[in-house]
Amino acid sequence: MTAKPRIVVGLSGGVDSAVAAWLLKEQGYDVIGLFMKNWEDDDDDKHCTTRQDLIDAVSVADVIGIDIEAVNFSVEYKDRVFAQFLAEYQAGRTPNPDILCNSEIKFRAFLDHAIALGAERIATGHYAGVRETDAGFELLRAADDSKDQSYFLHRLSQQQLARTLFPLAAMRKRDLRELARRIGLPNHDKKDSTGICFIGERPFREFLRRYLPTTPGDMVTPDGRQVARHLGLAYYTIGQRQGLGIGGPGAPWYVAGKDMGANLLIVVQGHDHPALLAEALVATDPSWIAGVAPGAAANLTARTRYRQRDDACSLMLDPAGLQVRFPRPQWAVTPGQSVVMYRGEVCLGGAIIDWAVATVPARVHAAPAAAPA
Repeated sequence: MTAKPRIVVGLSGGVDSAVAAWLLKEQGYDVIGLFMKNWEDDDDDKHCTTRQDLIDAVSVADVIGIDIEAVNFSVEYKDRVFAQFLAEYQAGRTPNPDILCNSEIKFRAFLDHAIALGAERIATGHYAGVRETDAGFELLRAADDSKDQSYFLHRLSQQQLARTLFPLAAMRKRDLRELARRIGLPNHDKKDSTGICFIGERPFREFLRRYLPTTPGDMVTPDGRQVARHLGLAYYTIGQRQGLGIGGPGAPWYVAGKDMGANLLIVVQGHDHPALLAEALVATDPSWIAGVAPGAAANLTARTRYRQRDDACSLMLDPAGLQVRFPRPQWAVTPGQSVVMYRGEVCLGGAIIDWAVATVPARVHAAPAAAPA
């Protein structure tokens, strides 16, 4: 009987990657665990769980019966992910570092290291699928739609997908936890991670102020009425409701736009205010899993943020990127986030949102000057 090849599994200390490693070991693969440390600054138990995560990963490897190695990718993370994270916030945009971390660290630096260990492929605990066809490799949604992570993986290339396994593609989270409990994994009831390590449980604004200057200015309504002060445009995102500090009666306030030149934060009242709804968007820096842009055929859908169902759309390509139009307006389309395209169960790729075409543009209209006497 021919031995199955070596697979290096990214063990994060969480239950998802633990079960992924166990499944591969049960299938007869030569499995090695790899724990990635991606952050050095302010790495303490108060804000970052790296130390406990490593302990959990080692405990899992011991139960499964596989070797584990810890590797430090913090330099690569700072250069390839965190530097862009800060640059985007300073420009008034809201980036998604998890997407860049996947394409640059977990499926590039990690993959290179795994190959050096003699691995044929890598595997992770992401909820997604990969399928080989005559035309190449496809990225698929996970069976558990509530946990599907294809949105975060849309920038992977053919070369990366060809070397990747997603053992959890067909699993549902509730079944996974029950399996983890039954086979005796020590982290079977560990709480899911809800953020990126370098921020941890601390208030986001507190973290960002360590790296970016504060440039206070006015919060204004679209008609130019000043209602409060802001700390700096970098500290707010489109659709934000909490932390605005605007009192008074009426519906809650939301961030609807930013005037970078005038240092104004534009706010509106009401979740469904027209300034928060976009009928189209323009995006740049496209990345297509097939290596080429999809045709503008029917049955395309897109989502503009992770915690959102994708919606029907039409796609138009241009030399600068792409334009996406929605029959039904989308809420709080945010520059810096990604628009990710799908055709059925297949994730096609996506691009970085540059600006939204709102049903009512969120811009300041100054009150007209008084007529001369």
